[in-house]
Amino acid sequence: MKYKYKIAVSGAAETGHCSGNIENISRELGKEIVKQGCVLITGATTGVPYYAAQGTNKLGGISIGFSPATSELEHKKVYKLPTDEFDVMVYTGFDYSGRNLLMTRAADAVIVACGRMGTLNEFTIAYEDRKPVGVLIGSGGTADLIKDLTKRPHKKRGEIIYDSDPKRLVQKLVKYLKQRSK
Repeated sequence: MKYKYKIAVSGAAETGHCSGNIENISRELGKEIVKQGCVLITGATTGVPYYAAQGTNKLGGISIGFSPATSELEHKKVYKLPTDEFDVMVYTGFDYSGRNLLMTRAADAVIVACGRMGTLNEFTIAYEDRKPVGVLIGSGGTADLIKDLTKRPHKKRGEIIYDSDPKRLVQKLVKYLKQRSK
């Protein structure tokens, strides 16, 4: 299978403040990314990105993790992050802020589900880079603040697509990517 687009899933590593069904929602994001013929990219962390990778792997898709660490040893021992659900790992060595930039720039589009400050950072990078962003409404955290936050900028940057259903959100995002590439 030839994969057309790389979609990053950005979201909370710790999910206590997210919607109660965030694990299933995140897995559905990962599954739908595969169904749409795309590759999953994440920050190679726990929580939302990890659950999305589980969903991707369940359907035999490809998940690429961008680690803040310089090596697998540092990824596991210093950052205490998982490796088991990621098919390819890119060890950036740039801590979280550098990893966020590289991961977001490697993606064709970004999906925000729940999240905190790191997710907000990834959103702003994608938005400023004029990448399409899908926002999972009702997932909690950063995702539920974006609509209000984006009322304030004086210039519109990237396209933002909102939906409360993970399957529809991925489908809308892929449709947008296809239309944009014509």
